[in-house]
Amino acid sequence: MFSPHITVATVVQAGGKFLVVEERVNGKPTWNQPAGHLEADETLLQAAVRELQEETGIQAVPQAFLGLHQWIAPDDTPFIRFLFALDLADICDNQPQDSDIDCCHWLSAGTILTSAQLRSPLVAESLRVYQQGTRYPLSLLAAFNWPFSEDAPACGA
Repeated sequence: MFSPHITVATVVQAGGKFLVVEERVNGKPTWNQPAGHLEADETLLQAAVRELQEETGIQAVPQAFLGLHQWIAPDDTPFIRFLFALDLADICDNQPQDSDIDCCHWLSAGTILTSAQLRSPLVAESLRVYQQGTRYPLSLLAAFNWPFSEDAPACGA
């Protein structure tokens, strides 16, 4: 049975810098956007808000949907990644709550795009999508007849 991993990620920008989280994969430090798996009791937007808070300490709601990527990892794991955008007024301090995250960095787009320590090619591709400037309303991902609350923290932007 085909069962892709459904994930969410948020490109976070402030002052022309982009936020990446650093985590170890197979003992090596890697960079990623704040990202993670969709859980059974949440909408895609709720998952993005939760992952952002867990991995960075930022309590904010993404402002736009950027698109989605379907990808097969080198180990043949299929992923469907929903991508969001959050533009903050200022660079803020980060306090990762997730023990898998070592730290966070605010970096230039060029530093990220040329890095050899990206967790996957989706990290660079997500940044390129953000840079193209196309934004879709969050209502595009409305949950139909969803039994759980859509309440989320107010936007920190």
